[in-house]
Amino acid sequence: MAKPRKTDGPSESGRLASVLGPGSGRPLPGNVWPSISYEEIAWTAEPDVIQSRRQRLRARGPYLAAVVPPIADAIPQVDGRISALVEEATIDMVRFDRDLGDDAAPFAALLLRSESAASSEIENLTAGAKRIALAQLGDRSSANASLIASNVAAMRAALDLSDEVNLYNILAMHQTLLQGSHPEIAGKLRNDAVWIGGSSPHSAIFVPPRHEAVEEALGDLVAFMQRDDIPALLQVSIAHAQFETIHPFPDGNGRTGRALVGALLRNKGVTEKVTIPVSAGLLANTKSYFEALGSYQSGDPSPITEMFAESTFAATDNGRKLAEDIKDIRTGIYATLPRNPSDSLQRTIELMVREPAITARMLSETTGQSPSSAYRNLEVLESNGSLRPSSHIKGHQVWVSPQVIAALDEFAARAGKRVRL
Repeated sequence: MAKPRKTDGPSESGRLASVLGPGSGRPLPGNVWPSISYEEIAWTAEPDVIQSRRQRLRARGPYLAAVVPPIADAIPQVDGRISALVEEATIDMVRFDRDLGDDAAPFAALLLRSESAASSEIENLTAGAKRIALAQLGDRSSANASLIASNVAAMRAALDLSDEVNLYNILAMHQTLLQGSHPEIAGKLRNDAVWIGGSSPHSAIFVPPRHEAVEEALGDLVAFMQRDDIPALLQVSIAHAQFETIHPFPDGNGRTGRALVGALLRNKGVTEKVTIPVSAGLLANTKSYFEALGSYQSGDPSPITEMFAESTFAATDNGRKLAEDIKDIRTGIYATLPRNPSDSLQRTIELMVREPAITARMLSETTGQSPSSAYRNLEVLESNGSLRPSSHIKGHQVWVSPQVIAALDEFAARAGKRVRL
């Protein structure tokens, strides 16, 4: 059960009113939500797929695929307890976004990276913070880290596109996610059957709708997401579950769907400066997450809504600890320097606490200081142990911040262990 949280003051009443939506916090009647149905689809097995005789026998004939009901005009209803939890979680997210204040810039980048890593880990893609940071600079020695780095870029693209929710922007998110690993399918809706689990749709755990129905189903989902008469977190939870049910792409659906969560929270005004690492909350109990998606498909949006609300509490708690750790790291670095460090050195420190792997060229281009100044400042921070030289990437020396790397790895470890009761 979520612990009590202090309510916000009147200065945020307008913002909260817009994101909580009408009727928030009031008991609502029982669930009335459309469930998926099924249709029979003809199946022809691929001749070059190697299967056992038993698998071939099980994969003969038609199979059942989901038919996703339209939700553009549907009215989601959850009971009073979950409605109150949604309101409490929304207030907590607004406060988390607000409390970072002028210090949001470094934490925004780190939270985005942490959310991307957690979302990828739900798909069993794992890598340490150092590997991910190096992959973002172009290192390709770790396939998983490269995929996670692409997820960071996709989530950043999702936030950049959050002003408008439409099909084009969803495709752009997917394009950014997969253009490095699977360019042939990046940004393109699937044109074939997909299924989850099993060697064929006949033995699958779940078979999403036929590919001919995907574009219409996404259009309906976009219309649902564009509404402003639903509490934001309830709307985001349902939109994510509907997206995963449609499964519009050959690959990358989960990561794209969770990137969409961040974009919607920004679009609805819940966040303005930072990414709430919701996936870090979901990661603590992935079994319940997938079960909640199944309940949604059966016509009950309550479990996925409750899961998202509880995950936001875990996410903001973990995010606050990360913010404290980064502040302590920054304070410790300044304590090792002369009383009045140069402006360029201060800009170097501000970059290194949000980008745990940097090059002199990156520093020069990002902060506007000359190459000679960049190298001089990197040497200062290397000499006091704040930075360590790492590998060369594309001909450039890379420096890493061991303290920031450790803070990010600790964030990931907490996310994997945390379960709210």
